[in-house]
Amino acid sequence: MSSTVDDVSEGIGGDEPPRPAVVLVAVGTRPLVRVLPADRELALGRRIEAAGTALDIDDERVSRDHATVRFDRGGWVVVDRDSRNGTFLDGARVAGEVRRRGDCVLRLGHTVFLLVRDARGYEVPPSSHGDHVVGPELARLYDQVRRHAADPTLLVHGESGSGKELVARLYHAAGPRADGPFVAVNCAAIPEGVAERLLFGSRKGAFSGAHDAAGYLQSAHGGTLFLDEIADLDPAVQAKLLRAIEAREVLPVGATAPIAIELGIVAASHRELRTEVAAKRFRDDLFYRLARTTLRLPPLRERKLDIARLVARELAGLDAHPRLVEACCVRPWPGNVRELLGALQLAKHAAGAANRTLVRAEDLPADAGMPVGDDTPPARAAIDRDAITAALERANGVVSVAARALGLHRTQLYRLMDKHGIARDEREPT
Repeated sequence: MSSTVDDVSEGIGGDEPPRPAVVLVAVGTRPLVRVLPADRELALGRRIEAAGTALDIDDERVSRDHATVRFDRGGWVVVDRDSRNGTFLDGARVAGEVRRRGDCVLRLGHTVFLLVRDARGYEVPPSSHGDHVVGPELARLYDQVRRHAADPTLLVHGESGSGKELVARLYHAAGPRADGPFVAVNCAAIPEGVAERLLFGSRKGAFSGAHDAAGYLQSAHGGTLFLDEIADLDPAVQAKLLRAIEAREVLPVGATAPIAIELGIVAASHRELRTEVAAKRFRDDLFYRLARTTLRLPPLRERKLDIARLVARELAGLDAHPRLVEACCVRPWPGNVRELLGALQLAKHAAGAANRTLVRAEDLPADAGMPVGDDTPPARAAIDRDAITAALERANGVVSVAARALGLHRTQLYRLMDKHGIARDEREPT
């Protein structure tokens, strides 16, 4: 009987209703997490009172009566209270009242919040998994991995770069084979025609130049084999893999007698294997054998607290400007953790080249975290003509000043101006 965990990024607690909350993640360059229940309208400012407790915000750019936030009919309502330095929702300045569905990123001055529909899991201390501190979405999934660590197989679906190997390593460390080897194989990188030899091994004389060699399955004996991007495995090899999993033995190329093996197998793919089965690109019998326990790894864009933590971790010893934290939390990061870490390294180098210990949003590459072919985050692309013209008026026509007010890079604002037919002010150099 299969066990599929599809909604680990959703709420926990059975029939208990979601608990919306405002989660403080950074004040200035200091990362921190404070959960403020949003069961009623919250007044945000230099002092915030929620659930019978008071929180003082040490940020001079936050007004005493800065904004209000409430959760209403499944969405967020944010109202700017004529604040001195503005209220920004997903990188766009709030003019009056704004309604938004889903989780959002809110910035007041140099203070960054997450508006989350369900705070269950945020109220407890963050979970630590080795060297990784994770937010509630991954903590719930990792708990599921631990509960299934004794299962012989585990199938993980997740986008490229989202951390599937970390899931496999946790399965290995939490299971009965933790003292054995962990062998990771990227099936997409195996050259055509050699998958069988690499997976199952070979015997001397089996083919020209062949010698006795253990395959990946035999090398993982007593431990765990991680088969990443298993959908790319040759169909002919899939049949032999199924036989090896079911019989717990491998037959190396050129051998006449099988070799017994005992191991756990974690298979992973960024593609939906059911779709691959329906398209006859993946064997259905192998799928059903691997998918007895299936976990879905949420993409980084659904784990905004993890984004904020990764920024703090990767820039340890430096200061992360709150607009950098905001920019990272707003962008969709199609390359997930791998892309974010690469972008933060480039931002760190850019700050170092400018002899700064403060890493700013402008240090990120303009297209970092953006969908391919688009260099403007969806939330920022939604900035309308009125918001742009209002920002330009407040900035006396200086585009760079207006861009900062809108949470954009100057070149991004120029593109939006061209899109909306707004003339460029000749005083602003290109």
